[in-house]
Amino acid sequence: MDRRQAAGSWLSGPRAAAESMGVDFGYRGEQLGLPREGRGSIAPVGRRIAALYLDWMLCWVIAYGLFAGGEPRALSLWTLAVYFLLAVLTVGTIGVTPGKRLLGIRVVGADGARLGFVRSALRALLVCLIVPAVVWDRDTRGLHDRLARSVEVRI
Repeated sequence: MDRRQAAGSWLSGPRAAAESMGVDFGYRGEQLGLPREGRGSIAPVGRRIAALYLDWMLCWVIAYGLFAGGEPRALSLWTLAVYFLLAVLTVGTIGVTPGKRLLGIRVVGADGARLGFVRSALRALLVCLIVPAVVWDRDTRGLHDRLARSVEVRI
């Protein structure tokens, strides 16, 4: 392996380097029994982040209008509280938040069943803590999804 290949493998990451050596990781969601593409496949990361952003903006508007009264510190805490309630109530009942619905994403249990309130509350709490949401596995499921035994799929 020359220096250019070594630098290329370092820049592309360990997965690409392992795949170039013949390791087959499969596609995202294969271990969960999900299809490779289309309805029911794992939702793309960019779309999931955009849905979270839309939900956060909606919660920000609600918190600003109902609770914060223009106080910046209070606005941040109220926005977080509104997001938590929104996520628990909407994911626990219909499986989607408004942002997820607009972008064609649904949260389901890893077994395909509805998540329910307890698991959606755990998931929302972990998203609010941020760190579990940015630690991913090979299927691009965050730690919050793994602990709640959930997955975000395309609808």
